[in-house]
Amino acid sequence: MHDLLRLIANGENEQLDFKKTIKHPDKIARTLVSFANTRGGIILVGVQDNGSIVGIDPEEEKHTLQLAAQFYCDPPLSLNYNEIEHEKRLVLEVIIPESSIKPHLAKVKDDDWRGYVRVKDESVQTSKRASTTTRSEIALTDAARPLNLDEPDYQIVEFLKTNRRITLPQFMKLAHIPRRRAYRILVKLVLHGYLRLHDKEEEDYYTLR
Repeated sequence: MHDLLRLIANGENEQLDFKKTIKHPDKIARTLVSFANTRGGIILVGVQDNGSIVGIDPEEEKHTLQLAAQFYCDPPLSLNYNEIEHEKRLVLEVIIPESSIKPHLAKVKDDDWRGYVRVKDESVQTSKRASTTTRSEIALTDAARPLNLDEPDYQIVEFLKTNRRITLPQFMKLAHIPRRRAYRILVKLVLHGYLRLHDKEEEDYYTLR
C-alpha cells in the first residue's frame, strides 16, 4: 500500500489530522500549537475528514500555514513540508515537531492568546481538559518535567504549598507580570505536570498535582 494511503487508513488521531483546505490562519494555528505542545504530528492537507483525497494547490496552502506559524503562534513554529502526488492530485504533508520550548499559544483574536493540546483526534484548549486524565496528560507529567524552573514558576509552587489554589489574576498580582506571560507560565506548568487546572467553577483555578 502507498505510504500516503497507509497513513490515511490510520484515521485522524493524536498525531494525525486531515484538512480539505486551509483558509483561516487563526484556526489552523490552534491545530499547529496543539501538536507542538503534545507529541508533534502531521496534517494532511487535501484530504477530507472521511479520508478521501481531493488534492490542493500546495503553494497557496503553504502561504496560509506560514502565516499561521509565524504570526498566530507564540513562540512561532517551524514546519516541514512534503508534497505527495496520488492519481494526479497533490496532498501536502505538514510535519509539526514536538516543541522543546513549550508551551506555544495560538492567537484567537486581538490580545487573546490561548494554549491547546492534542487529545485523541481533537485540538483541545488547555482550560477545557483538566477534569479527566488522558494519555496526553499522563505523557506530560513527571517524565516531561523541565529541569529548571524560572523565578515566577517557583513563586506559584511555593504559594501553593501554603495555599490551596491560585487563579490567573492572583498569579499576575503575585509575580507582577502581565496577563499573557502569566497565562503562558500556567499553561507550561500544567503541560509539564506541576499544576492541575480546574475549570468547573465560574473562574478557572490551579492546584499542585
